[in-house]
Amino acid sequence: MKVDIRLISATHRNLVQQVKDGRFREDLFYRLNVYPIFVPPLRDRRDDIPLLVGHFISRVAPASPHGRIPAISENALALLQSYDWPGNIRQLENAIFRACVLSDGDVLTEDEFPQIRAQVEGVVDLGGSAERSAERPELSSAAQPSPATPAVAERARPGMLRAIDERGNVRPLADVELEMIRLAIEHYDGQMSEVARRLGIGRSTLYRKLKEYGIDPDTGRSERLAS
Repeated sequence: MKVDIRLISATHRNLVQQVKDGRFREDLFYRLNVYPIFVPPLRDRRDDIPLLVGHFISRVAPASPHGRIPAISENALALLQSYDWPGNIRQLENAIFRACVLSDGDVLTEDEFPQIRAQVEGVVDLGGSAERSAERPELSSAAQPSPATPAVAERARPGMLRAIDERGNVRPLADVELEMIRLAIEHYDGQMSEVARRLGIGRSTLYRKLKEYGIDPDTGRSERLAS
């Protein structure tokens, strides 16, 4: 039976090397490799990010509880362009979707991308982007600071979370997560719904992590946040 189809295959593996190593059939490779198209990772085409962000906002915003299409601030857009996006376009789409759903205003700011901001800047500021920009104007640009710079390696100020230790190395994820949860609980005065929302996790996940780290949400704040 004759058929008329167009077959498009995609992979992140180096099939030429796979064929050489005997891990991929050579005859199948040449059947598929008629017209190869190389798509570079998102980190190598950062100029596409503003267009993709606008597309994803217009697509996912109407499905949000607010039913509106927000704008995005220049600082937030610069932040997204500074990130390396290991998950490529799908990761960007998920980040925009979550930001649109969780945003309370009509403009997406850096506050809607706390995890990305933590990795780009090396610190998370729970005191608000305006205060952070005034104190550290060098981080309002799209330039990504080096972990070895004094601005990142210095001791974190109140309301800040250090992601880099005194030796310039990235701190263990568990330590950063515990400190992040403590700061969020203190900042939002123990309002667990708001803490979970701002951390981008569910309440059940938050309470499970509190139990893992030995933090009692039902006790006083001083006891809960005691080291």
